[in-house]
Amino acid sequence: QVQLVESGGGLVQAGGSLRLSCAASGRTFSSYAMGWFRQAPGKEREFVAAISWSGTTFYADSMKGRFTISRDNAKNTVYLQMNSLKPEDTAVYYCAQSRRGAATVVTGDYQYWGQGTQVTVSS
Repeated sequence: QVQLVESGGGLVQAGGSLRLSCAASGRTFSSYAMGWFRQAPGKEREFVAAISWSGTTFYADSMKGRFTISRDNAKNTVYLQMNSLKPEDTAVYYCAQSRRGAATVVTGDYQYWGQGTQVTVSS
């Protein structure tokens, strides 16, 4: 019943910025933690960032200082602001909604997933 739709991906030069958006529907958005994950070709899906129902945020170490996750409950939308992008950030980025309100880095804790949006960073 929950639908997550990512947008905002595209091509950007190294050092540039992108803001990804994820629009959610189907259940009370504000009650659940949201997360961003990414998957590069030939690699495992990895955690990027998460935000709890109350706004507490967590980031993978490599993202700290460059990426910012936020949410706008009035719009049922979660964002990922990505700055100082590197070629190694190239991946499909996925939005996900947790089963609970507390933020988590564990992939299996997320119940619903979006279709993904491609981010390509050129050097």
